[in-house]
Amino acid sequence: MASVNKLAILSRSLSSAAQKTVKPPVQVFGLEGRYACALYSAASRTSQLDQVEKDLTALQATIKADKKLREYVTSPIINRSVMGNALQEAAAKLRFASSTANLLGLLADNGRLKKLDTVINAFKTIMAAHRGEVVCEVVSAKPLDSSQQKQLEGALKSFLKGNESLKITSRVDPSIIGGLIVSIGDKYVDMSIASKVKLYTEVIQSAA
Repeated sequence: MASVNKLAILSRSLSSAAQKTVKPPVQVFGLEGRYACALYSAASRTSQLDQVEKDLTALQATIKADKKLREYVTSPIINRSVMGNALQEAAAKLRFASSTANLLGLLADNGRLKKLDTVINAFKTIMAAHRGEVVCEVVSAKPLDSSQQKQLEGALKSFLKGNESLKITSRVDPSIIGGLIVSIGDKYVDMSIASKVKLYTEVIQSAA
Protein backbone atom coordinates (compact mmCIF):
# COMPACT_ATOMS: atom_id res chain seq x y z
CA MET A 1 0.00 0.00 0.00
CA ALA A 2 2.93 2.32 0.81
CA SER A 3 4.39 1.95 -2.68
CA VAL A 4 1.02 2.88 -4.21
CA ASN A 5 0.90 6.04 -2.08
CA LYS A 6 4.43 7.02 -3.10
CA LEU A 7 3.55 6.62 -6.76
CA ALA A 8 0.48 8.78 -6.32
CA ILE A 9 2.58 11.47 -4.64
CA LEU A 10 5.16 11.22 -7.42
CA SER A 11 2.55 11.60 -10.15
CA ARG A 12 1.02 14.62 -8.44
CA SER A 13 4.42 16.21 -7.91
CA LEU A 14 5.63 15.79 -11.49
CA SER A 15 2.33 16.70 -13.06
CA SER A 16 -1.03 18.29 -12.39
CA ALA A 17 -3.40 16.03 -10.48
CA ALA A 18 -6.32 17.59 -12.29
CA GLN A 19 -5.14 16.30 -15.64
CA LYS A 20 -5.04 12.80 -17.01
CA THR A 21 -1.79 10.86 -17.05
CA VAL A 22 -0.17 10.67 -20.48
CA LYS A 23 0.64 7.04 -21.14
CA PRO A 24 4.14 6.36 -22.56
CA PRO A 25 4.39 4.67 -25.98
CA VAL A 26 6.30 1.73 -24.52
CA GLN A 27 6.14 -0.02 -21.17
CA VAL A 28 9.21 0.19 -18.93
CA PHE A 29 9.54 -1.80 -15.75
CA GLY A 30 10.91 -1.44 -12.24
CA LEU A 31 11.12 1.57 -9.96
CA GLU A 32 13.14 3.47 -12.56
CA GLY A 33 10.36 2.79 -15.07
CA ARG A 34 7.78 4.32 -12.75
CA TYR A 35 9.79 7.51 -12.34
CA ALA A 36 10.49 7.67 -16.10
CA CYS A 37 6.79 7.22 -16.94
CA ALA A 38 5.74 9.93 -14.48
CA LEU A 39 8.38 12.23 -15.97
CA TYR A 40 7.19 11.51 -19.52
CA SER A 41 3.61 12.29 -18.52
CA ALA A 42 4.57 15.61 -16.90
CA ALA A 43 6.95 16.67 -19.68
CA SER A 44 4.34 15.81 -22.34
CA ARG A 45 1.78 18.20 -20.90
CA THR A 46 4.27 21.03 -20.56
CA SER A 47 5.77 20.42 -24.03
CA GLN A 48 9.19 19.79 -22.45
CA LEU A 49 9.94 16.29 -23.76
CA ASP A 50 12.85 17.24 -26.01
CA GLN A 51 14.32 19.63 -23.46
CA VAL A 52 14.08 17.07 -20.64
CA GLU A 53 15.80 14.45 -22.77
CA LYS A 54 18.55 16.94 -23.60
CA ASP A 55 18.93 17.87 -19.91
CA LEU A 56 19.16 14.27 -18.74
CA THR A 57 21.56 13.22 -21.50
CA ALA A 58 23.93 16.07 -20.59
CA LEU A 59 23.60 15.30 -16.87
CA GLN A 60 24.25 11.60 -17.40
CA ALA A 61 27.40 12.31 -19.43
CA THR A 62 28.67 14.76 -16.79
CA ILE A 63 28.13 12.31 -13.93
CA LYS A 64 29.89 9.51 -15.82
CA ALA A 65 32.88 11.74 -16.54
CA ASP A 66 33.15 13.30 -13.06
CA LYS A 67 33.93 10.75 -10.35
CA LYS A 68 33.56 13.23 -7.49
CA LEU A 69 30.16 14.37 -8.73
CA ARG A 70 29.08 10.74 -9.13
CA GLU A 71 30.09 9.94 -5.55
CA TYR A 72 28.45 13.12 -4.28
CA VAL A 73 25.13 12.39 -6.01
CA THR A 74 24.97 8.80 -4.73
CA SER A 75 26.28 9.46 -1.22
CA PRO A 76 24.01 8.04 1.53
CA ILE A 77 25.53 10.44 4.07
CA ILE A 78 24.35 13.78 2.67
CA ASN A 79 20.97 15.00 3.93
CA ARG A 80 18.22 14.32 1.39
CA SER A 81 16.58 17.74 1.58
CA VAL A 82 19.93 19.50 1.33
CA MET A 83 20.81 17.44 -1.74
CA GLY A 84 17.38 18.05 -3.26
CA ASN A 85 17.67 21.82 -2.83
CA ALA A 86 21.22 21.84 -4.19
CA LEU A 87 20.19 19.89 -7.29
CA GLN A 88 17.19 22.09 -7.98
CA GLU A 89 19.35 25.22 -7.61
CA ALA A 90 21.90 23.73 -10.01
CA ALA A 91 19.10 22.83 -12.43
CA ALA A 92 17.88 26.44 -12.35
CA LYS A 93 21.38 27.77 -13.11
CA LEU A 94 21.78 25.31 -15.98
CA ARG A 95 18.33 26.30 -17.25
CA PHE A 96 17.00 22.77 -17.06
CA ALA A 97 13.30 22.24 -17.75
CA SER A 98 11.08 22.42 -14.68
CA SER A 99 10.18 18.73 -15.09
CA THR A 100 13.87 17.82 -14.98
CA ALA A 101 14.40 19.87 -11.81
CA ASN A 102 11.33 18.30 -10.18
CA LEU A 103 12.60 14.80 -10.98
CA LEU A 104 16.00 15.50 -9.40
CA GLY A 105 14.36 16.95 -6.31
CA LEU A 106 12.04 13.97 -5.92
CA LEU A 107 14.81 11.43 -6.38
CA ALA A 108 16.85 13.23 -3.71
CA ASP A 109 13.92 13.53 -1.29
CA ASN A 110 13.09 9.83 -1.70
CA GLY A 111 16.71 8.70 -1.37
CA ARG A 112 16.68 7.33 -4.92
CA LEU A 113 19.49 9.31 -6.55
CA LYS A 114 21.49 6.12 -7.01
CA LYS A 115 18.73 5.17 -9.47
CA LEU A 116 19.26 8.33 -11.54
CA ASP A 117 21.28 6.61 -14.29
CA THR A 118 18.71 3.84 -14.78
CA VAL A 119 15.84 6.35 -14.66
CA ILE A 120 17.53 8.33 -17.43
CA ASN A 121 18.02 5.17 -19.49
CA ALA A 122 14.36 4.25 -19.02
CA PHE A 123 13.32 7.74 -20.12
CA LYS A 124 15.56 7.44 -23.19
CA THR A 125 13.80 4.18 -24.07
CA ILE A 126 10.43 5.91 -23.83
CA MET A 127 11.63 8.83 -25.95
CA ALA A 128 13.03 6.49 -28.61
CA ALA A 129 9.61 4.82 -28.85
CA HIS A 130 8.02 8.28 -28.95
CA ARG A 131 10.07 8.94 -32.11
CA GLY A 132 9.14 5.59 -33.62
CA GLU A 133 12.46 3.97 -32.73
CA VAL A 134 12.61 0.51 -31.19
CA VAL A 135 15.52 0.36 -28.76
CA CYS A 136 17.41 -2.89 -28.60
CA GLU A 137 20.26 -3.72 -26.23
CA VAL A 138 22.44 -6.71 -27.11
CA VAL A 139 24.75 -8.14 -24.45
CA SER A 140 27.46 -10.57 -25.56
CA ALA A 141 30.45 -12.22 -23.88
CA LYS A 142 32.76 -10.68 -26.50
CA PRO A 143 32.31 -8.08 -29.26
CA LEU A 144 30.31 -9.27 -32.27
CA ASP A 145 32.03 -9.10 -35.67
CA SER A 146 30.43 -7.26 -38.61
CA SER A 147 28.91 -10.45 -40.06
CA GLN A 148 27.28 -11.39 -36.74
CA GLN A 149 25.99 -7.83 -36.25
CA LYS A 150 24.42 -7.79 -39.72
CA GLN A 151 22.78 -11.18 -39.19
CA LEU A 152 21.44 -10.16 -35.78
CA GLU A 153 20.12 -6.85 -37.10
CA GLY A 154 18.27 -8.69 -39.86
CA ALA A 155 16.61 -10.99 -37.32
CA LEU A 156 15.68 -8.13 -34.98
CA LYS A 157 14.03 -6.12 -37.77
CA SER A 158 11.30 -8.76 -37.87
CA PHE A 159 10.02 -7.26 -34.59
CA LEU A 160 9.39 -3.87 -36.21
CA LYS A 161 5.99 -2.60 -37.28
CA GLY A 162 4.99 0.05 -39.81
CA ASN A 163 7.38 3.00 -39.88
CA GLU A 164 9.38 1.93 -36.83
CA SER A 165 13.18 2.02 -37.00
CA LEU A 166 15.68 -0.07 -35.07
CA LYS A 167 18.22 1.44 -32.68
CA ILE A 168 20.75 -1.12 -31.43
CA THR A 169 23.22 -0.65 -28.58
CA SER A 170 25.80 -3.31 -27.78
CA ARG A 171 27.45 -4.14 -24.49
CA VAL A 172 30.12 -6.71 -23.63
CA ASP A 173 29.76 -8.73 -20.41
CA PRO A 174 32.21 -11.68 -20.09
CA SER A 175 30.22 -13.06 -17.12
CA ILE A 176 27.51 -14.42 -19.45
CA ILE A 177 30.22 -16.80 -20.79
CA GLY A 178 28.65 -17.04 -24.26
CA GLY A 179 25.43 -16.57 -26.19
CA LEU A 180 23.39 -13.38 -26.07
CA ILE A 181 20.99 -11.42 -23.90
CA VAL A 182 18.64 -9.32 -26.02
CA SER A 183 16.23 -6.63 -24.84
CA ILE A 184 14.05 -5.15 -27.57
CA GLY A 185 11.22 -2.82 -26.69
CA ASP A 186 9.46 -4.46 -23.74
CA LYS A 187 10.73 -7.95 -24.65
CA TYR A 188 13.65 -9.67 -22.92
CA VAL A 189 15.35 -12.85 -24.13
CA ASP A 190 18.20 -14.48 -22.21
CA MET A 191 20.10 -16.88 -24.46
CA SER A 192 23.33 -16.74 -22.47
CA ILE A 193 25.33 -19.81 -21.49
CA ALA A 194 25.44 -18.53 -17.93
CA SER A 195 21.63 -18.71 -17.64
CA LYS A 196 21.64 -22.26 -19.02
CA VAL A 197 24.33 -23.34 -16.56
CA LYS A 198 22.26 -21.85 -13.73
CA LEU A 199 19.15 -23.69 -14.94
CA TYR A 200 20.94 -27.04 -15.25
CA THR A 201 22.52 -26.58 -11.80
CA GLU A 202 19.10 -25.98 -10.26
CA VAL A 203 17.68 -29.06 -12.00
CA ILE A 204 20.55 -31.22 -10.72
CA GLN A 205 20.21 -29.87 -7.20
CA SER A 206 16.45 -30.46 -7.13
CA ALA A 207 16.96 -34.06 -8.29
CA ALA A 208 19.60 -34.80 -5.66
